[in-house]
Amino acid sequence: MSLEFNDIQKRKPIYKIKAPLKEHLKQYSRYAELPVSYDDLCEYTDLVSITDDSGVPTLWYAVLYERDLLEELQEKLTTVYEILVADGDDIPYLSISSIEFCSFGNSKPFRIKVKNEINDNHDYFYIKKADASRVYGLELEEIFSPDKVSFVVGGNTMVVEHIVGIPCDEFVLKNENVKIENRLRFAKEFVKFNERCFTRLLGDMRAYNFIIEITQDFDNVQYRLRPIDFDQQNYEGRKSIYLPQYYKDNIALVELAQELCNKETAAQYKREEHVAMRKRFLAAKHRTRSLIRKMKKDIVSSKDHIEVLRSDLHLHHNDPRFLEVNTMAEILTLHLEAQLGIKIFN
Repeated sequence: MSLEFNDIQKRKPIYKIKAPLKEHLKQYSRYAELPVSYDDLCEYTDLVSITDDSGVPTLWYAVLYERDLLEELQEKLTTVYEILVADGDDIPYLSISSIEFCSFGNSKPFRIKVKNEINDNHDYFYIKKADASRVYGLELEEIFSPDKVSFVVGGNTMVVEHIVGIPCDEFVLKNENVKIENRLRFAKEFVKFNERCFTRLLGDMRAYNFIIEITQDFDNVQYRLRPIDFDQQNYEGRKSIYLPQYYKDNIALVELAQELCNKETAAQYKREEHVAMRKRFLAAKHRTRSLIRKMKKDIVSSKDHIEVLRSDLHLHHNDPRFLEVNTMAEILTLHLEAQLGIKIFN
């Protein structure tokens, strides 16, 4: 079975960040008064399509503003970057090189390129509409993943750091019919990534929604797979949507894992990931409980999706308790406990 795009909600609603979640963000230094909003960046005069090296249009557009507004935005965006990476401390010699816009997907982000004028070193960050789903996804990434993503929320605006890596769809296309180095490690990482997404119920991990981070070790190449889109955190109904192995886009990775990992080996990799996630939970109990308590008071999905997912997970875990719950937060709690052998709430 392979999932197609139509299996995913094309237009997931943006859920407002309510007071309880806002308090959680403040407690963990994820909330700030921002000098510029997403709506401010929408005051552009024109968009110019950006092409790749072959002259093919990409999904990104260069954003044009009136001169006075551009100068004001550049100054404020520099401050936003300082808030994101330095908790508001002044970073000298920064300038904004470009502002770009992507009309694809739910978030419709602005990508900001910031440059250090002394050494020409540059970085990116993104400004998006604030969405409770994405906040919950990023917070669960902070808790259960080996990777961290810096972000800050202010009002209806969300600022997220750039996650460095190669989009998986581009990597697969580039290496088609090529045997990459350390293929077993790559296959192992996909098995563990697949299990991590399922355990924390992060959906829509099609190949362009996660990246491959490549590290040159002393004797070989190492890989890590990382999600870059978090707005499908425990939103959809079907269990398979939370398993990257079922996406048509990921078939090359599935075939590699099937070639190199037998069932016993794959099961061992899954156990390793469960142990690691359990240890991360034990180191972040208070944060996890705070987050899930806020989610219980929130609306992050539809009743139809909740009914489907609790039914699917009831069958998966053979646990009738799933049929007794009525929120995605309760489903997530039971699922985490079943997967990791933990107790979220005493």
